[in-house]
This record gives sequence, C-alpha cells and structure tokens, in this order.
Amino acid sequence: MTRPAINVLLAASMLFAPGAYAMTSTVKPAAPKGETAALPALQVDLRQTTVSGLSSGGYMAAQFAVIHSATVSGAGIVAGGPYYCASQPGRFPYIAYLNNALSTCMNPGDAQVAPPDAAGLLRAAQDFARDKLIDDTANLQRQRIYLFSGTRDQTVTRPVVEQVARFYQLAGTPAANLRFADTVAAGHAIVTDSLQDSACASTQTPFINNCGFVQARDILQHLYPDLQPPSATLKGKLIAFNQRGFIRSSYSSMGNTGYAYIPAACHSESCRVHVVFHGCLQTTQAIGERFYTRTGYNQVADANKIVVLYPQVEPSPVYPYNPKGCWDFWGYTSINPLAPDFYRKSGTQIEAVKAMLDRLAARRGSR
Repeated sequence: MTRPAINVLLAASMLFAPGAYAMTSTVKPAAPKGETAALPALQVDLRQTTVSGLSSGGYMAAQFAVIHSATVSGAGIVAGGPYYCASQPGRFPYIAYLNNALSTCMNPGDAQVAPPDAAGLLRAAQDFARDKLIDDTANLQRQRIYLFSGTRDQTVTRPVVEQVARFYQLAGTPAANLRFADTVAAGHAIVTDSLQDSACASTQTPFINNCGFVQARDILQHLYPDLQPPSATLKGKLIAFNQRGFIRSSYSSMGNTGYAYIPAACHSESCRVHVVFHGCLQTTQAIGERFYTRTGYNQVADANKIVVLYPQVEPSPVYPYNPKGCWDFWGYTSINPLAPDFYRKSGTQIEAVKAMLDRLAARRGSR
C-alpha cells in the first residue's frame, strides 16, 4: 500500500467523529417485516425529484442536486456544505481531499483555514458541465434550496453552510427559491418535535433532536410549495428493497438493503420522489430503523403522493475505509484517492442512486 493511501486510511478514522460521536447505540438493525423485495416500477415523474440530507448526507444531497440538476428540482441541506467542497484548497495532484473534508468542509474556524470558496466551486462545476461530467449548471437557476445551520452545531459550522447559499446566488438562483434557517439552537442533527428524541442543542447519537418542529415538513414544504398537511395515519407501505442490484462497484460502502416509503396512491397515480440521505452514524447498524421511520418524511409524503427513497451506506472497516457509515464527498470510493470521481455522474454512489430513481420511473409492471 502506498504512503498516500495509508495516510488516507489513518485520517478517515477521524471523519465526523468528535468525542460525542462514539458509536454507543445498542439498537439492533431493524427493517419492515417480510422479505426484501425489488424496488417497484411506479412511473414516477422524475422532473419533480428532490433530495435532502444531514451532514455527509447533506453533502450528498448537494452533490446529487448539482450533478443531476436536469432531474433534481430542489434540495434540503442540513448541516452540509457546497458541491465539490473537498477539492479546496489546492490543485491536482496536490489536493488532499480528505484533509479538506475534515477542515474546510466542517469547522474551518477551529482548523484555522478559510471556509469553502463558492465562486471557485461554481467555476469548477461549470467546467465539469462543459465536459459533460455533470448536467448543465444553468439548471441550478430553477432549483429550490432549503439550508439549515443550528447555532449549537460545532461539527459543520455556519460559514460552511453559508457557502451553499452563495454558490446558488452566483449560479443565478432567485432569492425566493433560497431559504436559510439559521436561528434554531440545534446541535448537529436533523430536527423533530418528538419528546423521544435528544435535546435540541445536543450532538449525540442518533443525531435526531427535539427542537419543537418537524424539519422534514419544513424542507418538503419549501421544495414543494403546494403541499397538503401530513397524514395522521399512514396508508402507504414502508418497504425494504434489494439495493445491491443498483451498485456496480465492490468499493461502494453501500448496504445490500435500502428502504422506501410508498404512498398507496402511487401504485396507480402519478407521484414524485424525494431522496433522503442519512448522516454519518445514522445507518441501520448504528440506530436501527429510527432514521427512516421517525424523522417525519413519511407522514408528509403519504398525504402528497411522494415516494421517499432512503438509500443506505454501511460502515466499512477495511476498504473502502468508512467506519462511520458516511456518504462519500471526498473520494473514499475511488481506487485512486488523488483522482476521485465522487463529484461526477460516474461516481459509484451517485450512479447507484440515479439507477434507483430510473427504476422508480420505469413503466408499471416492467421488470
């Protein structure tokens, strides 16, 4: 193994892992009852696809929204930063992607480095679009973007999240399409109104905090302004599906099983899709079914004909080295860490999630 690769493995063990991030959950992995099924073909309208996520999932949402901007109409980014953040500072072959992810893209103040440079990142995206590695960045002008930074969050701090707003402003996205919530005294977590969840200001497993409102509802309301109130009783079905068939690389760090909430109406009527990316240490191995059952997305989706897709990463202790179960925004799924492809359509995880969307969009009854 080369010295750069060894350095990557050593540094990766620190990613998103402050002292409060010790894996202490004793909750066993949970899944809906019944055998793992195939993801169904539902003829969903991909033109109304949206994404959201927390932490590394927020980064994944930001990446997916830019890479597939012709498909994605909006993104909710909770405690995450701008597209291609880990590329700064430096230029190939001197870019230390993981080092940037741990400093520039998390808490640049503590690391004594500058926050991400939105202008430079947008220029890079425009270059990638010209090379057909991602969709045309002109599509960003139509996207609706929800951003959240808790005032008690010291893991991914406000200056990082601010650069997502700046990225979209420079891309020409109308101010009315951007919402930045930055006054809630939340720690590093997705927010609910459940007394079962952690205190609002905390940063601890399962990173689901009670701050008195359902953030999933706020995100979806901004991304889809025509929403109806959430359902009190779920009429649809939460399924566990075979995720492995969508993954081409053996270095993906993605699990065999993904989850999806499917409203009953979506088996016969036109529906849209919202993709939710969990954060580090929010895999089923760490917190069981909590993320895909207790964050509030399903109730809103049920009343509004939205399929919610919950793709899953799993911890990987060897190679690719991903012990915290984070989504890849610095290149750990790439064989060569000095030339990763996480920011392109060809990225392992990006490609897999897009294949899931294409399956949902296929004609009903197709195999």
